Amino acid sequence: MCGGAGTRLWPMSRESMPKQFVSLIGEGSTFQQVVRRVSEPAMFGRPIVITHSDFRFAVAEQLQDCGVEADIVLEPVRRDSGAAVAVAAALAAERNPQAIVVVLASDHFIQDPQAFHQACKHAAVAAADGRIVTFGIPPTHPATNYGYIRAGRKLNGGAALAVEAFVEKPDADQAASYLKQDYLWNSGNFVFRADVLLEELGKFEPEIAAAAKEAVAARTRDLDFIRLDPESFAKAPKKSIDYALMERTTLAAVVPAEMSWSDIGSWNAVWELLDHDPAGNVLKGPSIAVDSTNCLVLADDSVVTAVVGLKDVVVVSKEDAVIVVARDQAEQVKAAVDQLKSQNRREAIEHRRIFRPWGYYHSVDSGSRYQVKRIVVKPGALSRYRSISIARSIGSW
Repeated sequence: MCGGAGTRLWPMSRESMPKQFVSLIGEGSTFQQVVRRVSEPAMFGRPIVITHSDFRFAVAEQLQDCGVEADIVLEPVRRDSGAAVAVAAALAAERNPQAIVVVLASDHFIQDPQAFHQACKHAAVAAADGRIVTFGIPPTHPATNYGYIRAGRKLNGGAALAVEAFVEKPDADQAASYLKQDYLWNSGNFVFRADVLLEELGKFEPEIAAAAKEAVAARTRDLDFIRLDPESFAKAPKKSIDYALMERTTLAAVVPAEMSWSDIGSWNAVWELLDHDPAGNVLKGPSIAVDSTNCLVLADDSVVTAVVGLKDVVVVSKEDAVIVVARDQAEQVKAAVDQLKSQNRREAIEHRRIFRPWGYYHSVDSGSRYQVKRIVVKPGALSRYRSISIARSIGSW
């Protein structure tokens, strides 16, 4: 699933190019890392990528860079993860009604791929028995930005445990108590049999299940993309799969998985995951830190950035936007973006580089009566898209 438009890592992540497509931690974007983790043909089938139409060219290009072929499915409108998971199950069911499906968020970071593969194998055993399985992460600290799972008995002697309760994001005191009671973080990634998921969702959210099935049945092909039927898909209520199903079904199970997982939910999480210098600083790009400790400084190649005498601060500088935020207030970045949106600032939602099927253009300068853009065309792209002029593409595609 990579249709989200997160803003918690602004200005690196924006609606026009959200964090799952941005290289922050590890090799490539987190979307590319997920694709590589499920590209082993002996274990996984052809991937199904569920994304929004706005991101179709970024998805296609990043898949090509990975050398991975996939079914790229375009949502006409955003309907949260409930409808996306239902669409994935409906498409998988066409291959095999009892297909084991693993649904993964594309903006999560996993440091131990082997542990992930082992968790998938354990979850597949429970899913084959009709369970809807999530990966539970043993917590390392009393986080207040994750949901928690209270696990129960072992199921059929395997690694999966019955889920006794899903718990919403707690306050700090409650989170600390959960650690003492061996609760697990809810990773938001799932494994299930396609027919079981559709049947259970039909019980609790029949409108979502029906809309997904209709949208898949009436889909159309557009170049390399599969377009869901807009009218059918729009009928689905906007609900997460957790609210729609996981918190209500009696089939929920959890596999504890120690795989160094993070949803990279804030700039503070980025600081925690990256390597630090002796002063606790993380410096990327043309940046320096003087008499500063425990800071994260990410600089665009075009913007030299220096911090002096700072402690526990995040500084992210792009060519068109800069944010400075205390690490313990990193969750408030979204509020800053919302304020910029209220002022109709283009920088709140758009990067200067915009991807198109033939390549991309990069905004260099603009004024009241002019725009200057650098155009980069991929080799062979013009022959494929020869019926569409570059000028028209830049203006309206």
